[in-house]
Amino acid sequence: MTSASSIYDLRLADLRGKPLELDQFRDKALLIVNVASKCGFTPQYEALEHLQKQYGDRGFSVLGVPCNQFGGQEPGSADEIAEFCSTTYGVTFPMTEKVEVNGAGRHPLYDRLVDTPDAEGYTGDIRWNFEKFLVGPDGVVRRRFGTATKPDAPEVTAAIEALLG
Repeated sequence: MTSASSIYDLRLADLRGKPLELDQFRDKALLIVNVASKCGFTPQYEALEHLQKQYGDRGFSVLGVPCNQFGGQEPGSADEIAEFCSTTYGVTFPMTEKVEVNGAGRHPLYDRLVDTPDAEGYTGDIRWNFEKFLVGPDGVVRRRFGTATKPDAPEVTAAIEALLG
């Protein structure tokens, strides 16, 4: 699939195993982030939650996607992940089931995301936790931001603002 494909026909489960259809985000800007609880970048949860609060009522959502493929930094159960995110960072944005973002078991969502280039032109496999993909209200992936780009960096917030109008 190419980055011009909508994500709305894809299905995941939420952190509790209930169906999470991406179609529910139709007409919203969406920041999809592969997350981990035991990573040096884990404090980005705070900025992600801030974005959720800042833009949530304007048609925006963060979607956290737990992944344990990078140094085993998301080893917990769904309950442990939910508890950590809630108590440590006050996370209110939706979280998916734990998925693989690379390799033969890569979730179809990431098949659609990884073709989008970042600012340096990189496409392909996710390189580490907390890579971010900004999806437009039409379900098409618009931007990719690397792990080191903070969720509240000017380039991220400007891109969100542009999608929200």
